[in-house]
Amino acid sequence: MINGWFKSGSPWVWLSAAAVSISLILVLGLLVLIAVRGLGHFWPADIAEYHYKDQAGVSSVIVGEVVDSSLMPASQAKEAGYQILNDAEYMEQRLIKTGNRDITGSDFRWIQAQHIQQQSYPEDLIVIERREWGNFYGRLLSVKENGQIIAEGGKAYEVVQERIEQALAMHDEIEQLQKHEVGAINYSLERLRLKQRSLELKDQWNDIAKKQFAAQKTEHKKSYQVLQQQLAGLYQKIRTDSLVASDANDQTIEIPLEKVVRLIRPNEMNVAHKLLEYIVKFYSFIADDPREANTEGGIFPAIFGTVMMVMLMAVIVTPFGVIAAIYLREYAPQGFVTRMIRIAVNNLAGVPSIVYGIFGLGFFVYILGGNIDQLFYPEASPAPVFGTPGLMWASLTLALLTLPVVIVSTEEGLSRIPKSIREGSLALGATKAETLWRTVLPMASPAMMTGLILAVARAAGEVAPLMLVGVVKLAPTLPLDGNFPFLHLDRKFMHLGFHIYDVGFQSPNVEAARPLVYATSLLLVMVIIGLNMFAISIRNHLREKYRALEG
Repeated sequence: MINGWFKSGSPWVWLSAAAVSISLILVLGLLVLIAVRGLGHFWPADIAEYHYKDQAGVSSVIVGEVVDSSLMPASQAKEAGYQILNDAEYMEQRLIKTGNRDITGSDFRWIQAQHIQQQSYPEDLIVIERREWGNFYGRLLSVKENGQIIAEGGKAYEVVQERIEQALAMHDEIEQLQKHEVGAINYSLERLRLKQRSLELKDQWNDIAKKQFAAQKTEHKKSYQVLQQQLAGLYQKIRTDSLVASDANDQTIEIPLEKVVRLIRPNEMNVAHKLLEYIVKFYSFIADDPREANTEGGIFPAIFGTVMMVMLMAVIVTPFGVIAAIYLREYAPQGFVTRMIRIAVNNLAGVPSIVYGIFGLGFFVYILGGNIDQLFYPEASPAPVFGTPGLMWASLTLALLTLPVVIVSTEEGLSRIPKSIREGSLALGATKAETLWRTVLPMASPAMMTGLILAVARAAGEVAPLMLVGVVKLAPTLPLDGNFPFLHLDRKFMHLGFHIYDVGFQSPNVEAARPLVYATSLLLVMVIIGLNMFAISIRNHLREKYRALEG
């Protein structure tokens, strides 16, 4: 009976189902872990004040938020040099984010719960998120304007919130002027310089050209001077206000409001206020640029770069993969050479991605890009234009990496179309090309979309080849802007996968960067899912559209 059960194949069906179920549970568990660790970072945690006396008898006051806690066995703690009070079996340790890196030199501190003399959560404790030096934890004392105190005590909190909003508005205006108006002038001046160099190389740099270029440069300089005056006025206004705060040990510090992102009192906030603050912080994480060596701020350039690269890769790989599959299935003689090509294509799908990165760097960047610079951009020499890693070469490299997937999926889709449909089309007078274009390819389009979905899923998460062909740690200037030709394929860009690697393994402040690694990982997964869902919706629409023909 057991032998019959095994021969029926039922055990293998159950084993396969169990393996799939376990895999799904592990994947969902990993996603839940990433979501909890990443999304929890943006919740405004309560700030504790500890009166602490270490085992050497030194008393101090520690203010901060509890990030982590652990229990250490008493025997291990004694070996590490700690004294165990009350003969406890375990010693509890707490990791406190104390901030104030510019004062203490570090953001985090481990303390032992057995040495805590008193713990409280005063409502007047504040958290200041700064553009430099991380968070500040302490108490607000006063607000100054041009060095004069304008509010202190209980009124200072309301006044400083108004002044912070004004400072943030001016900071955004300054940033817009620098990025767009000033950036456009600098871009135009650089294009004029390159054009002048091109005319010099062609021996066409004459008096007429000199006058034209001088007039254009003068006009740009006038516009630049006007913008500089505007920026100077904004800088003067934004630097007038500051706040005075004290840390846990009553050491005062004056912080200019131009360096402040937000100021809150989490201990007096209710759930609704914390939820609103959570939404604001999460939106800032998605929409802002990174700062503090990528350990603070947002990741919008990385999101934009990832989506832009994947879209360009999809535009490149789809036609090449479809054309190759059509040739192999419809035109190539089905002999030894064709079989060898298919074997080569299947083997290419298993080549390590770093090999593609090295190939892209050697062929696309140095050979192809270097020759493009010599032929079309000699005026930029010795600075490379396309002879350096950039968005186009990264997209081409990943298109080459995912090409086998698209070829195999499209060829399988073509092979599933009944031969009678082709013969019927030819019998009605259509040519082979018309049959392919009007009948076969539309019916095979769901398979093409499947190949594209698999290609996007792999390309969006690749990091190793991108490190060689275009991705950098920080690139606040996006590849897409308002300057002609608008899409700058030669620019370097940021990528979510590389951002995770950089923040997680190259950050000077590992503890501060750890929550950002989880949050960025979650966003990368969401971006991949979003791109895949968009492609899946198109595939399902095409599948329903041509279902009648397949039947």
